[in-house]
Amino acid sequence: MPEKIIVITGSTRGIGFGLAENFLQLGCSVTISGRRKESTDGAVTKLSAKYDQDHILGIPCDVTVPEQATSLWNGTIARFGKVDIWINNAGHSGEMGMVWEYPSQEVESVIATNVLGTIYGAQVAFRGMQAQGHGAIYNMEGMGSDGRMHAGLTFYGTTKSAIHYFTKSLALEAKDSPVIIGGLRPGMVATDMIRDRYKGRPEDWERAKSIFNIIAERVETVTPWLAEQMLINRKNDVILSYSSPWKLLRKFVSSPFVKRQVFDDP
Repeated sequence: MPEKIIVITGSTRGIGFGLAENFLQLGCSVTISGRRKESTDGAVTKLSAKYDQDHILGIPCDVTVPEQATSLWNGTIARFGKVDIWINNAGHSGEMGMVWEYPSQEVESVIATNVLGTIYGAQVAFRGMQAQGHGAIYNMEGMGSDGRMHAGLTFYGTTKSAIHYFTKSLALEAKDSPVIIGGLRPGMVATDMIRDRYKGRPEDWERAKSIFNIIAERVETVTPWLAEQMLINRKNDVILSYSSPWKLLRKFVSSPFVKRQVFDDP
Protein backbone atom coordinates (compact mmCIF):
# COMPACT_ATOMS: atom_id res chain seq x y z
CA MET A 1 0.00 0.00 0.00
CA PRO A 2 1.45 3.43 -0.93
CA GLU A 3 2.32 5.63 2.02
CA LYS A 4 -0.64 7.63 3.28
CA ILE A 5 -0.36 11.20 4.57
CA ILE A 6 -2.58 12.01 7.54
CA VAL A 7 -3.43 15.38 9.12
CA ILE A 8 -5.00 15.34 12.59
CA THR A 9 -6.12 18.51 14.35
CA GLY A 10 -6.01 18.45 18.14
CA SER A 11 -3.48 15.61 18.12
CA THR A 12 -1.16 16.54 20.98
CA ARG A 13 -3.02 14.35 23.47
CA GLY A 14 -5.99 12.03 23.91
CA ILE A 15 -7.69 10.41 20.94
CA GLY A 16 -5.85 12.60 18.43
CA PHE A 17 -2.44 11.62 19.76
CA GLY A 18 -3.50 7.97 19.89
CA LEU A 19 -4.60 8.10 16.26
CA ALA A 20 -1.31 9.71 15.26
CA GLU A 21 0.66 6.94 16.92
CA ASN A 22 -1.45 4.21 15.31
CA PHE A 23 -1.12 5.71 11.84
CA LEU A 24 2.66 5.85 12.30
CA GLN A 25 2.63 2.21 13.36
CA LEU A 26 0.77 1.43 10.13
CA GLY A 27 3.46 3.07 8.00
CA CYS A 28 1.81 6.45 7.40
CA SER A 29 3.23 9.94 7.71
CA VAL A 30 1.39 12.23 10.11
CA THR A 31 1.08 15.96 10.70
CA ILE A 32 0.59 16.66 14.40
CA SER A 33 -1.27 19.81 15.33
CA GLY A 34 -2.21 21.53 18.56
CA ARG A 35 -3.28 25.07 19.33
CA ARG A 36 0.07 26.01 20.87
CA LYS A 37 3.58 25.54 19.54
CA GLU A 38 4.75 24.14 22.88
CA SER A 39 2.21 21.32 22.97
CA THR A 40 2.73 20.55 19.29
CA ASP A 41 6.51 20.39 19.66
CA GLY A 42 6.14 18.22 22.75
CA ALA A 43 3.96 15.69 20.93
CA VAL A 44 6.38 15.58 18.00
CA THR A 45 9.31 14.99 20.35
CA LYS A 46 7.47 12.17 22.11
CA LEU A 47 6.56 10.43 18.85
CA SER A 48 10.00 10.97 17.29
CA ALA A 49 11.52 8.98 20.14
CA LYS A 50 9.64 5.90 18.89
CA TYR A 51 9.09 6.47 15.16
CA ASP A 52 11.05 7.78 12.18
CA GLN A 53 11.02 11.56 12.46
CA ASP A 54 10.97 11.83 8.66
CA HIS A 55 7.35 10.67 8.88
CA ILE A 56 6.35 13.24 11.52
CA LEU A 57 5.56 16.94 11.06
CA GLY A 58 4.33 19.39 13.66
CA ILE A 59 2.33 22.50 12.71
CA PRO A 60 0.51 24.52 15.40
CA CYS A 61 -3.03 25.47 14.39
CA ASP A 62 -5.86 27.30 16.10
CA VAL A 63 -8.72 25.67 14.21
CA THR A 64 -11.00 28.65 14.88
CA VAL A 65 -8.82 30.78 12.57
CA PRO A 66 -9.37 29.89 8.88
CA GLU A 67 -5.95 31.19 7.85
CA GLN A 68 -4.26 28.80 10.28
CA ALA A 69 -6.21 25.85 8.87
CA THR A 70 -4.96 26.89 5.43
CA SER A 71 -1.40 27.03 6.76
CA LEU A 72 -1.83 23.52 8.19
CA TRP A 73 -2.78 22.22 4.73
CA ASN A 74 -0.07 24.18 2.92
CA GLY A 75 2.64 23.13 5.38
CA THR A 76 1.73 19.46 5.00
CA ILE A 77 1.73 19.73 1.20
CA ALA A 78 5.11 21.44 1.27
CA ARG A 79 6.58 18.58 3.32
CA PHE A 80 4.77 15.49 2.03
CA GLY A 81 3.25 16.55 -1.31
CA LYS A 82 -0.34 15.45 -0.62
CA VAL A 83 -2.95 14.80 2.07
CA ASP A 84 -4.83 11.49 1.96
CA ILE A 85 -6.83 11.78 5.19
CA TRP A 86 -7.74 14.92 7.13
CA ILE A 87 -9.26 14.38 10.60
CA ASN A 88 -11.10 17.23 12.30
CA ASN A 89 -10.49 16.03 15.84
CA ALA A 90 -9.81 19.25 17.79
CA GLY A 91 -12.51 19.72 20.39
CA HIS A 92 -13.38 21.45 23.63
CA SER A 93 -16.02 20.22 26.09
CA GLY A 94 -15.58 22.80 28.83
CA GLU A 95 -16.39 22.10 32.44
CA MET A 96 -19.82 20.74 33.28
CA GLY A 97 -22.46 23.34 34.09
CA MET A 98 -26.11 24.15 33.54
CA VAL A 99 -27.06 26.37 30.61
CA TRP A 100 -27.98 29.34 32.79
CA GLU A 101 -24.71 29.11 34.71
CA TYR A 102 -22.32 28.93 31.76
CA PRO A 103 -20.07 31.98 31.14
CA SER A 104 -20.59 33.48 27.70
CA GLN A 105 -16.86 33.25 26.93
CA GLU A 106 -16.93 29.50 27.55
CA VAL A 107 -20.03 29.07 25.38
CA GLU A 108 -18.23 30.84 22.55
CA SER A 109 -15.09 28.73 23.04
CA VAL A 110 -16.94 25.39 22.88
CA ILE A 111 -18.95 26.39 19.81
CA ALA A 112 -16.03 28.01 17.99
CA THR A 113 -13.65 25.09 18.53
CA ASN A 114 -16.07 22.27 17.83
CA VAL A 115 -18.28 23.70 15.11
CA LEU A 116 -16.35 26.48 13.38
CA GLY A 117 -13.08 24.56 13.71
CA THR A 118 -14.60 21.53 12.01
CA ILE A 119 -16.18 23.62 9.26
CA TYR A 120 -13.02 25.59 8.51
CA GLY A 121 -10.89 22.45 8.46
CA ALA A 122 -13.35 20.68 6.16
CA GLN A 123 -13.47 23.64 3.78
CA VAL A 124 -9.69 23.84 3.48
CA ALA A 125 -9.26 20.08 3.13
CA PHE A 126 -12.07 19.68 0.61
CA ARG A 127 -10.74 22.40 -1.68
CA GLY A 128 -7.26 20.90 -1.56
CA MET A 129 -8.43 17.32 -2.07
CA GLN A 130 -10.69 18.26 -4.93
CA ALA A 131 -7.69 19.89 -6.62
CA GLN A 132 -5.42 16.89 -6.06
CA GLY A 133 -8.14 14.46 -7.15
CA HIS A 134 -8.56 12.32 -4.03
CA GLY A 135 -8.80 12.31 -0.25
CA ALA A 136 -11.00 11.65 2.77
CA ILE A 137 -12.23 13.97 5.52
CA TYR A 138 -13.42 12.60 8.86
CA ASN A 139 -15.14 14.66 11.56
CA MET A 140 -15.03 13.61 15.21
CA GLU A 141 -18.53 13.14 16.58
CA GLY A 142 -19.45 12.46 20.19
CA MET A 143 -22.12 12.72 22.86
CA GLY A 144 -25.02 14.47 21.17
CA SER A 145 -24.35 13.16 17.67
CA ASP A 146 -26.98 10.45 18.10
CA GLY A 147 -29.45 12.63 20.01
CA ARG A 148 -28.39 11.58 23.51
CA MET A 149 -28.49 14.30 26.17
CA HIS A 150 -26.54 14.79 29.38
CA ALA A 151 -27.32 17.48 31.93
CA GLY A 152 -24.36 19.82 32.30
CA LEU A 153 -23.04 19.16 28.79
CA THR A 154 -25.70 20.94 26.74
CA PHE A 155 -23.35 23.11 24.73
CA TYR A 156 -20.92 20.29 23.98
CA GLY A 157 -23.79 18.01 22.95
CA THR A 158 -25.29 20.76 20.82
CA THR A 159 -22.03 21.15 18.90
CA LYS A 160 -21.70 17.40 18.30
CA SER A 161 -25.28 17.25 17.06
CA ALA A 162 -24.41 20.07 14.66
CA ILE A 163 -21.26 18.25 13.52
CA HIS A 164 -23.29 15.14 12.69
CA TYR A 165 -25.66 17.19 10.56
CA PHE A 166 -22.74 19.00 8.93
CA THR A 167 -20.98 15.71 8.14
CA LYS A 168 -24.06 14.13 6.58
CA SER A 169 -24.87 17.24 4.56
CA LEU A 170 -21.28 17.64 3.39
CA ALA A 171 -21.26 13.99 2.30
CA LEU A 172 -24.40 14.68 0.26
CA GLU A 173 -22.77 17.68 -1.44
CA ALA A 174 -19.56 15.70 -2.06
CA LYS A 175 -21.21 12.61 -3.57
CA ASP A 176 -20.06 13.40 -7.11
CA SER A 177 -16.58 14.51 -6.07
CA PRO A 178 -13.37 12.50 -5.52
CA VAL A 179 -13.52 13.29 -1.78
CA ILE A 180 -14.88 10.88 0.85
CA ILE A 181 -16.69 12.36 3.86
CA GLY A 182 -17.24 10.45 7.10
CA GLY A 183 -17.79 10.69 10.83
CA LEU A 184 -15.96 9.06 13.72
CA ARG A 185 -17.72 7.82 16.84
CA PRO A 186 -15.17 6.44 19.31
CA GLY A 187 -17.69 6.07 22.12
CA MET A 188 -16.76 6.94 25.68
CA VAL A 189 -12.97 7.12 25.84
CA ALA A 190 -10.89 7.82 28.95
CA THR A 191 -9.16 11.12 28.14
CA ASP A 192 -8.20 14.29 29.97
CA MET A 193 -11.17 16.01 28.32
CA ILE A 194 -13.51 13.93 30.46
CA ARG A 195 -11.46 14.35 33.63
CA ASP A 196 -11.25 18.12 33.09
CA ARG A 197 -15.04 18.43 33.29
CA TYR A 198 -14.82 17.62 37.00
CA LYS A 199 -12.07 20.07 37.99
CA GLY A 200 -12.53 21.22 41.57
CA ARG A 201 -15.19 18.57 42.28
CA PRO A 202 -13.31 15.51 43.53
CA GLU A 203 -16.38 13.85 45.08
CA ASP A 204 -18.37 14.15 41.85
CA TRP A 205 -15.36 12.81 39.95
CA GLU A 206 -15.11 9.72 42.16
CA ARG A 207 -18.80 8.93 41.60
CA ALA A 208 -18.57 9.51 37.87
CA LYS A 209 -15.37 7.49 37.58
CA SER A 210 -17.12 4.36 38.86
CA ILE A 211 -19.49 4.56 35.88
CA PHE A 212 -16.74 5.43 33.41
CA ASN A 213 -14.82 2.35 34.51
CA ILE A 214 -17.77 0.29 33.29
CA ILE A 215 -18.67 2.01 30.02
CA ALA A 216 -15.48 3.72 28.81
CA GLU A 217 -12.48 2.40 26.90
CA ARG A 218 -8.83 3.38 26.94
CA VAL A 219 -7.45 5.38 24.03
CA GLU A 220 -5.11 2.54 23.05
CA THR A 221 -8.11 0.20 22.69
CA VAL A 222 -10.17 2.42 20.40
CA THR A 223 -7.74 4.31 18.17
CA PRO A 224 -6.10 1.30 16.44
CA TRP A 225 -9.51 0.20 15.17
CA LEU A 226 -10.44 3.70 13.97
CA ALA A 227 -7.11 4.17 12.17
CA GLU A 228 -7.40 0.85 10.36
CA GLN A 229 -11.00 1.52 9.35
CA MET A 230 -10.12 4.91 7.89
CA LEU A 231 -7.32 3.40 5.83
CA ILE A 232 -9.51 0.70 4.29
CA ASN A 233 -12.73 2.68 3.87
CA ARG A 234 -13.70 3.60 0.32
CA LYS A 235 -17.30 4.69 0.94
CA ASN A 236 -18.66 8.20 1.18
CA ASP A 237 -21.18 9.14 3.89
CA VAL A 238 -20.02 6.58 6.45
CA ILE A 239 -19.98 6.70 10.25
CA LEU A 240 -17.16 4.63 11.76
CA SER A 241 -18.50 3.72 15.19
CA TYR A 242 -16.37 1.74 17.64
CA SER A 243 -19.09 1.38 20.25
CA SER A 244 -22.50 -0.27 19.93
CA PRO A 245 -25.52 -0.97 22.17
CA TRP A 246 -24.48 -4.64 22.37
CA LYS A 247 -20.96 -3.79 23.55
CA LEU A 248 -22.40 -1.46 26.18
CA LEU A 249 -24.85 -4.12 27.38
CA ARG A 250 -22.05 -6.68 27.73
CA LYS A 251 -20.05 -4.24 29.84
CA PHE A 252 -22.92 -3.70 32.27
CA VAL A 253 -23.71 -7.42 32.46
CA SER A 254 -20.08 -8.32 33.18
CA SER A 255 -19.37 -5.38 35.52
CA PRO A 256 -20.07 -7.34 38.77
CA PHE A 257 -17.47 -9.92 37.74
CA VAL A 258 -14.90 -7.93 35.79
CA LYS A 259 -13.41 -4.87 37.48
CA ARG A 260 -12.05 -2.39 34.98
CA GLN A 261 -9.93 0.73 35.50
CA VAL A 262 -9.76 2.95 32.41
CA PHE A 263 -8.42 6.08 34.09
CA ASP A 264 -4.93 6.11 35.53
CA ASP A 265 -4.75 7.86 38.89
CA PRO A 266 -3.05 11.28 38.63
